[in-house]
Amino acid sequence: MGTFLREILVILLIAVALFLGIHYTVQNSEVISGSMEPTLNIGERVLVNKLAYRFGASSQRGDIIVFIPPVSLNSTIDYIKRVIGLPGEMVELKGGRVYIHQPEGSIIELNEPYVLNPSVHDYTSDVIPAGNYFVMGDNRNNSGDSRGGWTVTREDIVGKAWLIIWPPSDWGKAPNYSLS
Repeated sequence: MGTFLREILVILLIAVALFLGIHYTVQNSEVISGSMEPTLNIGERVLVNKLAYRFGASSQRGDIIVFIPPVSLNSTIDYIKRVIGLPGEMVELKGGRVYIHQPEGSIIELNEPYVLNPSVHDYTSDVIPAGNYFVMGDNRNNSGDSRGGWTVTREDIVGKAWLIIWPPSDWGKAPNYSLS
């Protein structure tokens, strides 16, 4: 009887370790709005790598992130958007193009192949605070994002979109782009 109980205990410990390991490393998130279309569509499910920005790594321009929205948005549902501006930069939209004003004065024009309908409104952000990121949806004319006057703190980032897992026809790596 002692051997049987020991085996049950080992199986339970392994199950708890697996559960905790999965819980703290990945998350399943459902796309519930059209703000990231055509990149991510309503109803798709994305696996999020919760360790992507731990241990010193930072979000990069072009990453698709899942984050806890600012309190001012009064939402309990995680958001999913693309990182556009990094700490210390300013973001400008002009004539449908996105320009990044670097802290040292240079300006970068982003090449965004995933945006099918560029923004019809011009916009210039404030300087992005340290530890914050400016995010936008890929569906620029139908996205509640940092153009609303908020940024995402590093602490509120849940993780980086990693795999599209639903529906099976869309299965594959999440389309993160290097825009730097």
